[in-house]
Amino acid sequence: MTKLPAPLPRADTRTWSLLAAALALLPLLLQLPPALSLSVAAVAALTSAWTRRRRLPASIKLLLMGVMFVAIYWQMGGGIGRDTGCALLAAMLAIKPAELRSFRDARSLVGFALFAPFSAFLLDQGPTTLLLSATALVASLLALQRIADDQAGVASPALRLQLRGVGRLMLLALPLAMAGFWLLPRLPTPLWGAPERSVSTPGLSDSMAPGAWGELMADDSPALRVQFFGPVPAPEQRYWRGPVLTRFDGRSWTRLEHHATGEPPPFTTGPQRWDYQIEYEATDRRDLVALDLPLAAPADARLGADYSLTSARPLSALSRWRLQSAAPRQFQTRLPDGLRRQALLLPKGFNPRTLALARQWRAEAGGNDAAIVQRSLDWIHREFAYTLNTPIPGRHSVDEFLFDQKAGYCEHFSGAFVVLMRAADIPARVVTGYAGGVHNPYGNYWLVRRMDAHAWAEAWLPERGWVRVDPTAAVAPERIYDTLEDRLGQNTSGAGLDLGRRWTGLLQYSDYLRRGWNNAVLSFDAERQSRLLSRLGVARLSPGQLVALFASVAAAALALMAWLLARGERQRDPLLRAWHQLGQRYARLGLAREPAETAGDWARRVELTLPGCGLSALSQRFSDARYAGDLTDDDSLLMDLRRHRPKPGARP
Repeated sequence: MTKLPAPLPRADTRTWSLLAAALALLPLLLQLPPALSLSVAAVAALTSAWTRRRRLPASIKLLLMGVMFVAIYWQMGGGIGRDTGCALLAAMLAIKPAELRSFRDARSLVGFALFAPFSAFLLDQGPTTLLLSATALVASLLALQRIADDQAGVASPALRLQLRGVGRLMLLALPLAMAGFWLLPRLPTPLWGAPERSVSTPGLSDSMAPGAWGELMADDSPALRVQFFGPVPAPEQRYWRGPVLTRFDGRSWTRLEHHATGEPPPFTTGPQRWDYQIEYEATDRRDLVALDLPLAAPADARLGADYSLTSARPLSALSRWRLQSAAPRQFQTRLPDGLRRQALLLPKGFNPRTLALARQWRAEAGGNDAAIVQRSLDWIHREFAYTLNTPIPGRHSVDEFLFDQKAGYCEHFSGAFVVLMRAADIPARVVTGYAGGVHNPYGNYWLVRRMDAHAWAEAWLPERGWVRVDPTAAVAPERIYDTLEDRLGQNTSGAGLDLGRRWTGLLQYSDYLRRGWNNAVLSFDAERQSRLLSRLGVARLSPGQLVALFASVAAAALALMAWLLARGERQRDPLLRAWHQLGQRYARLGLAREPAETAGDWARRVELTLPGCGLSALSQRFSDARYAGDLTDDDSLLMDLRRHRPKPGARP
């Protein structure tokens, strides 16, 4: 017996399947490196266009898979992490349309594509990802409905009717989704132990090398948001302390690990104190920042001997930290010998001109360390400039910066200053973190962006201890103390300035909305869950009781869904389904259609009881569409059947 070929989906069904897959892939592509995203999108477009005409040869599929693996390795290296797994998923989904031949393939493509938006949530939980994922879900449901209609041999209804049906399905699932969000026990870490990213999100590092900060200082995405409870520090005090770098090998600065974990020395506080809360964006690192200097470490964090903060676990999600800080009056006035040696150590054979200048200054200043510090700042203020366009330095990087280029940014100024101080026998180190911040008037908080990353210096002076010295502020104070908001406020005329002010306001309002999303959704933890239940009259529950409550509500939601679906178990033909629903409405009035009664006879009998109800004309249109093949107004007939109600004066 000859085996008949499997029926093929219609062209519009294939198009909907490809569209659903593309929309599902989009939120995931936005979380991958741009070059890799463009590569995946190009392969997906090529595969989809090719398979619309002919089957893709196996050799071409293998070639595309090889290209994808090379692109992933090129962008992410050989590390294994969440982003690597998501990139592999995106690559496989890009090649999946090559198998789109049958109805089974179409369902497989749509079902496989739904993994992509779920994977995107492993990398980002923002409202944009949610909106794009919801759009992909709607498109996938529409595609699955069209696949079912195509396979059953019935015409799909108009798009607006399909959307209405999909909307009802999503409303059915809403109670279960809300129960999962509000009642599912909140855990500090995911049950599946999601791995860290193989490529970390741009953020502060525990090292500083020439040119390493270029990408970070061009990134205007949020790093942290700060809300003050009481006084707000002045701009010159708005330094957010991060990793402290003491070791120098002639090119790179790194931290002393034992100082990041040791006991912090006491310091004498000044009159200024600040109480604040930091909302820290995910970085997949452990380094935190605090206003210089933090008084104590918050829960789940450690305060090191250099007063840098480290989280107990990677910052893989949005986190909140309540802190108090104070400006130091005296900070470690007695310097241990081991730390003094490290803070004076310079590698041999580097920067001879800088060493010679420092020895000259020391001979001229005698024992006055503060005079040497001030002399260096005066020199920088007088002869240096701020720029992000700097060449890659050679072996004697500090010599080149101080005597040849005399232009750079915080990485150059802080590193060169510390080397100059050490050469003059003054202990010094580099401190990294952020500086400044922009006030958001809508939410009354301060936004610090990644491009506000900054490096400054600390020099140790007798009787004062460690003193913050910012050589960058000596040449470009507007880079540290002024914000875009301040500069826009200096002038009140000009259309361009007004446009800039409007754009700034729009960005601030957008960030305010994002913070609201963070507060309402991403920060819904166990404590807020408990407060929600207490408002509903439910006392504080143990995890076991909470699981039982969630199971009960979920079971009720599933029962409701099952009842509604069973109640709506109907014909696959939407026109016949609407006709049966119409009959059910008349049956409630005792005017049900008899099994052997034709549509026309039934309508005439109803018209005798409800004159002018319009059922006869509607019944004739249905008979013509159903039995005479008159499908010219199928969509409008379907809409009229659904809207019709059994009462006098109703119109078809």
